[in-house]
Amino acid sequence: MITGLNHITLAVSDLERSLHFYTQVLGLTGHAKWNNGAYLSAGKLWLCLSCDEPCAKTDYTHIAFDVAQADFDACCARLEALEVRQWKLNKSEGHSIYILDPDGHKLEIHAGGLQSRLASLVENPYSGLVWL
Repeated sequence: MITGLNHITLAVSDLERSLHFYTQVLGLTGHAKWNNGAYLSAGKLWLCLSCDEPCAKTDYTHIAFDVAQADFDACCARLEALEVRQWKLNKSEGHSIYILDPDGHKLEIHAGGLQSRLASLVENPYSGLVWL
């Protein structure tokens, strides 16, 4: 049975540019790199950058990273100062900033979690909400 999220692999067109973005802009920890890729981590999450041709996505699929509520405003200010592109404005519970990486991968920096999201549904249920 599935016990958790193991890792995420992203196709990147320029390894050095993506390494800079994920380590220097977002603050992930770098572990190893080679000609066609790199391994990074954010907490327990393992991220692989793999050289390939990224495909444009137009749906809502994205990766969300945690940030402490106390650090959210400073994180947003840093991303804005570095002119990191945004792809969406937050309209859901919690504090989020939706950004694009250098290859256009959709990312979210979110202060909150599943429990705060579920609690918000008690007050403002989604259309057709069914509790499982």
